[in-house]
Amino acid sequence: MYGELKIAVIGGGSSYTPELMEGFIKRYDELPIKEIYLVDVEAGKDKLDIITGLLKRMAKKAGLNIEIHKTYDRRIAIKEADFVITQFRAGGLKCRALDEEIPLKYNLIGQETTGAGGFAKALRTIPIILDICRDIEELSPDAWLINFTNPSGIITEVINRYSRVKAIGLCNVPIGMLNNVSKILNVKNSRIKIDFMGLNHMIYGKKIFLDGEDVTQEVLEKLCIEASFTMKNIPDLVWDKELIKVLGVLPCPYHRYFYLREEMLKEQKESYYAHKTTRATKVMEIEKELFKIYEDERLNEKPKELEQRGGAYYSDAAVSLISAIYNDKKEIHTVNIKNQGAISNLLEDVVVEVNAVIDRSGASPICVGELPVGIHGLVQAIKDYELLTVEAAVNGDYEKALMALIANPLVSSYDLAKDVLKDILAANKEYLTQFYRH
Repeated sequence: MYGELKIAVIGGGSSYTPELMEGFIKRYDELPIKEIYLVDVEAGKDKLDIITGLLKRMAKKAGLNIEIHKTYDRRIAIKEADFVITQFRAGGLKCRALDEEIPLKYNLIGQETTGAGGFAKALRTIPIILDICRDIEELSPDAWLINFTNPSGIITEVINRYSRVKAIGLCNVPIGMLNNVSKILNVKNSRIKIDFMGLNHMIYGKKIFLDGEDVTQEVLEKLCIEASFTMKNIPDLVWDKELIKVLGVLPCPYHRYFYLREEMLKEQKESYYAHKTTRATKVMEIEKELFKIYEDERLNEKPKELEQRGGAYYSDAAVSLISAIYNDKKEIHTVNIKNQGAISNLLEDVVVEVNAVIDRSGASPICVGELPVGIHGLVQAIKDYELLTVEAAVNGDYEKALMALIANPLVSSYDLAKDVLKDILAANKEYLTQFYRH
């Protein structure tokens, strides 16, 4: 099926790309990569130049004859590619800052992948991902699309519904959760297995196993007492013991925005109004420092400072998935794919985040049964919001957009939804032309 591999990375100027390259270097013996094409927009020229230079030095240090190309022409990169990786940010960090600031104006959580902020990001991103899919259908119809672009679940949903591209969505949260559990139990992560169920950034660990033995209750009890369980980009608020007990399953860090909403909102507002800072402004500072480090021509490996960006384990997730497909490994990975009955009380054709067997044919979801009653309602509400968001973005449908925000549990008010939507459309007008055709 494959010979020497061509990889196209859409969003190649991202600060995450060295993490990706590190993964390719580590697995070169099982992934014979000939070419990597880094694609970005011309506004990102400086970053793309710096990343290209760093990746070439990394390849040279590893003694690998991988050709690293940079281009602003997406079609050149996609043509005859074996794998296309999407990791772009429509509107850049400036738009992310707006995604976080606009909801705060209305006393709502401001976050880049959930709530009103995630909604705005999805509206900007969906037209671009569909353009990319059309290029793949024309220029490389057998290629696999590995999507890391957020909100990953919604983006994978729209690809499945509006294209013929073979796509799998990815997120580093499940790997982060597994690694955190291994730290809580003080064991190697290879000994841990978690039965995951839910949606992207709305995922739960139903059962946790250590060497095949169910240790779910032990982990939950430790989590109640003292254990930290979060990501670099989410405040590490302590989980309430009673909440963990009534949930009865392992929450993901993003659940704080839903279950600890008032605390999270208070933390965001205090940070913003006291210092005029959001996570986006912090990331801008981190990226500025990262690219200074990347520029150093003596640097020929991924710097440890990249972990502060919140993208730890990216290469483990993306490159190991590509290797599992290429080498027909039949490994279990946690991915965003069509449900197909894996979660029995969600529709079969919606995208979910679950464990799946990965081989040359793609991803086959593993049945995890029903979502418990206390969880199902929230997950279903988020899925309804996602489906409405997809339809709104594809068709430029104002009414669907309004209904999406009303359905989202972090908005859930007509008055607020109407005002927030007005601001989002105005702030993102150059990216949301589909809403101004009518």
